[in-house]
Amino acid sequence: MTESANHPPSPAGLTSAATTPGDRTTRNKPHHSADLIQTLKNYVDKLSTDGTTRGDLKILSRTLRELRYAFKVFSPYRRRRKVTIFGSARTPDTAPSYAQAVKLGRAMAEEDWLVITGAASGIMEAGHRGSGRKHAMGLNIMLPFEQESNPIIAGDEKLVHMKYFFTRKLMFVKECDAVACLPGGFGTLDEALEVLTLMQTGKQNVIPVVLLDAKGGTFWQTFQRFVLEQLLHGGMISDEDLHLYKITDSHEAAVREITHFYSNYHSMRYVKRKLVMRIHRPLSADRMAALNGRFSDILTEGKIEQTTPLDAEQDEVHLAHKPRLVLHFNRRNHGRLRQLIDFINQPEPN
Repeated sequence: MTESANHPPSPAGLTSAATTPGDRTTRNKPHHSADLIQTLKNYVDKLSTDGTTRGDLKILSRTLRELRYAFKVFSPYRRRRKVTIFGSARTPDTAPSYAQAVKLGRAMAEEDWLVITGAASGIMEAGHRGSGRKHAMGLNIMLPFEQESNPIIAGDEKLVHMKYFFTRKLMFVKECDAVACLPGGFGTLDEALEVLTLMQTGKQNVIPVVLLDAKGGTFWQTFQRFVLEQLLHGGMISDEDLHLYKITDSHEAAVREITHFYSNYHSMRYVKRKLVMRIHRPLSADRMAALNGRFSDILTEGKIEQTTPLDAEQDEVHLAHKPRLVLHFNRRNHGRLRQLIDFINQPEPN
């Protein structure tokens, strides 16, 4: 089983979070996050004194219910690498982009990655058709005109049905280690731009994002012209933001972009003001010197240091053997942070 980049440990295999009446040991065992559960209860109690309307309470109740369900479904797979595939539900199975999504899903499954899609037709069905049911996970949205799940994922225990787009988008990004966007409409553009916004603002850890066209397609190249002519030249984004994504019309290049991102880099987390990066292999002294020389501009103080796990990371036992890079990142230049990860992933010179 592959270790996940951004998620905590979970039980091995698919197990239910619910306990049976006879499971008194599990039922009576203190929860490790009892303080947070009590905080949630306190907020619920305050709703009754805030004069919250029934309509608002229904939104809160439904949100909590479907997030709890989604967390439960995804929990057993938290250490598995996952790629989220976005794209149009209207793409016919004869379209070149449909075939491209099939190839991408198949190639990622061959790398033992799980493939998450919106579980409907079009590009979403194509991604699952490529990955196969075993490697497919789905987040279907319930619409007034009823969006049915595609036949590959329908009825699977790894499929979640959701009412709200915002909870669905949260799960798409929270649970994945990479994103691939194929041509699509308003929804696809919304999803792609939200992922980029979250990374640009530091609300999501940097992950590989690939904008994938069909062979010879121009969908994302047209998007890129708009980005360069209007956003970059208009001063609305910076040059380094262009490093947050890659455009290609090759599914092989997309797979290389995604998998190479984790060739030495593993994951990151913040420990107070320090950014801690876990890597598979330690860097040499020369490499560390080069790293500090190239990326001192994104540090608020000190230098990038190579260490063992920090005391605050003791809850992640499965990552205890991995070396760490620790830095005071300015939390602003995330395009440069992506370049730093690319540098870490380069093979050391002989």
